Amino acid sequence: MKRNYLKLFVILFGQLLTIMDIFIINVSIPSIQHDIQASNGEMQLMIAAYLIGFASFLITGGRLGDVYGRKKVFIIGLVFFMISSITCGISQGALQLMISRLAQGISAALMAPQVLSMIQILFPDHEQRTKAMGWYGITIGIGTILGQFLGGYFSSLTTLEEPWRLIFLINIPICLVALFFSVRNLEESRVTTKQSFDNWGVLLLSAGLFSMTYTLTVSEKKIFSVLNILLMAVSMGILIFFIKNQKDKLKNNKPYLIDFELLHFKNFNLGIVAVSFFFIMLDSYFYILSLFFQDGLMINPLRAGEVIVFQGLGFILASAFSVKLILRYGKKALVAGLGFIILILVLQIIFFNGSIEFYQLYLLLFLHGLGVGSVIPSLANIALSGMPEKLIGNASGVYNTFQQIAAIMGIVVVGSVFYYLLGEKPLIQHYHNAFTIAILINILCLAIVLVCIFKVPQSVLPERRR
Repeated sequence: MKRNYLKLFVILFGQLLTIMDIFIINVSIPSIQHDIQASNGEMQLMIAAYLIGFASFLITGGRLGDVYGRKKVFIIGLVFFMISSITCGISQGALQLMISRLAQGISAALMAPQVLSMIQILFPDHEQRTKAMGWYGITIGIGTILGQFLGGYFSSLTTLEEPWRLIFLINIPICLVALFFSVRNLEESRVTTKQSFDNWGVLLLSAGLFSMTYTLTVSEKKIFSVLNILLMAVSMGILIFFIKNQKDKLKNNKPYLIDFELLHFKNFNLGIVAVSFFFIMLDSYFYILSLFFQDGLMINPLRAGEVIVFQGLGFILASAFSVKLILRYGKKALVAGLGFIILILVLQIIFFNGSIEFYQLYLLLFLHGLGVGSVIPSLANIALSGMPEKLIGNASGVYNTFQQIAAIMGIVVVGSVFYYLLGEKPLIQHYHNAFTIAILINILCLAIVLVCIFKVPQSVLPERRR
């Protein structure tokens, strides 16, 4: 079992890199824009490129692991993540950096499904898997905090001419360590029967998801523009054709990309709905919180970043102690965690105004992090619990894809509501009103998650017998 935990820590390096590089660029945007003379639109695409590549290839990454071997695909993902990090770090122009960030996202999409898949395979026992998912949650928290901290730290260095390049080059030693231990310690696993890979399916799915994520990530305030509506219609058409194509291939016993047998598992369906609405809530919350703090409450970016770090600390702490609660109380602990988040959101509506003290901000963000950290690891556990090994990579890719697209949708949809309510010349009261409505939408999302958790079979998250 100790050897399995060593393997767990090795694959969690991949998860750390994936999460860290979502956040690490945010604080460095002004210095990057200045040094490579990029426009605002180019910077927006630069940030979006990683998420577009990541969300578009997660299902493909999961299926590649099933067919060709999860260790092999994980290592290939690490290698290409390191190479794309180097090209990011030495980029001389906006286009080169955009392409490199897209490649980074695709590389992360090769790694992420293997992490969840290998956790399920290494820890088939419910108790051990729950503990492993606790470490998975801790890694997400560390990646979030580390990304924001390192982004700010490297960008503020005065000893180098363009210190922001270190935010990408720091990935090199992490990748090298992960590669060394991956080659030495990980064991190969794949679907036992020989299967071909559905290249046409990859092309269709990637095109559909690429169009959708591109439209969502660059739409910002113009979500209902003619171009965005057209692109979304094209993406939906491609995805509908893809689903029909996959069903035909499964029926005729041809190579496929998604096995719809996944949908026969009740806990998988409930887990997908739950994680989608949870991440609509979570990512939109962070987005509007940043706008509300900096534009509404006039908190400077550095101090706002410090406040958010407290949320990450709460997340890490909760990921550690929630394991015992889940094992003892089952889904009751999860219901309590969701109820706690709703309570904290209500308190934020009440207290987040122009007269709030910083210690109150720190406390409420820390408590929010406690709630979030007690929930996230168990959502993946619910979705993937009891999944046959032949489907585990497929299931991990689909789970991650829904999570990422939901996160982007949350930012776009709830963000659009927030901007609409602000009006043309917003005052602090307008910001507070917009924040209140956005938080109420978040609470509605959490209510849907609660319904899903109530419907999860007791056997998926059993209570420990006293």
